[in-house]
Amino acid sequence: MTDHAPNIPLPVSDLNPVEEAVGQRRSVRGFKPDPVPRETVERILQIAARAPSGTNMQPWKVHVLTGKAREDLSAAIMTAFDSGEEHKGEWAYYPKQFREPYLARRRKVGWDLYGLVGIAKGDSEKMHVQHGRNYTFFDAPVGLVFTIDRDLEIGSWLDYGMFLQNVMLVARSHGLETCPQAAFAPFHKVIRESLGLDEMEAVVCGMSLGYADWDRPENTLITDRAPLEDFVKFRE
Repeated sequence: MTDHAPNIPLPVSDLNPVEEAVGQRRSVRGFKPDPVPRETVERILQIAARAPSGTNMQPWKVHVLTGKAREDLSAAIMTAFDSGEEHKGEWAYYPKQFREPYLARRRKVGWDLYGLVGIAKGDSEKMHVQHGRNYTFFDAPVGLVFTIDRDLEIGSWLDYGMFLQNVMLVARSHGLETCPQAAFAPFHKVIRESLGLDEMEAVVCGMSLGYADWDRPENTLITDRAPLEDFVKFRE
C-alpha cells in the first residue's frame, strides 16, 4: 500500500485492509521499470476472476503484454495516434453531450492533472504528448488489454466492471498500482491487428500495471468524490 491517502472521510489509520485498498486506489500515470513476476500477474487475475457474473458467464478475456509484445503494441498505436487520423471506438463510453454535474467534474480532473504536469490551457502539443503516454502504458512493465465477445449484452459489461475493479484492488495487495484506460478502445483496429484478435472480440479497455513512481508529479493527483448526500437517499 502507499502512504498517499485520498480524500476520504476517515483517517488512514482507521481503515481496515479492504477499506484501505479501495479508499487509496487511484489511477497511476507513471511507473517504475521494475519487472512484475508472471506468477504475480497470474495470481492477481486468478483471484480477480472471482468477480460475480450473471449465471457465471465470466465474460472477461485478458491479453497480458510484457517485453516486446508491449513495445510493439505501443509503437503501433503511437503511429496511429500521431498520424492525426480519427479513430473511433466500437462502443460509446461517454454521452454524446456532457451536462452538469458531469461536465464540471470532467473539466476539473483534466485541469488538475494538466496543472501538475505543467500543461497550460490551450497548449495542444503538450496535451497530445501527455495523452499519448496512455499508449506506452505510462512506462509500466505490464500492459493489459481487456476484450469481450461482442454479442454479449449490458449485463456482461456490468460484470466486467466488477472484474476490472478486482484486478485493481488485488494488484494493490501485492504492492502494485494500476491505471484503467478507456483510451485504448478507439484504437481497436490497431490492437486487433497487432494482437491477432478474433473478430468476435471487442476491445473494452487497457490497463497499466506495475510499481508506482511516486516521484512523478501526476501521481500526486487525488480526484474529488461527491459527498454522500449527493448520490445516496436513505428510505425508511
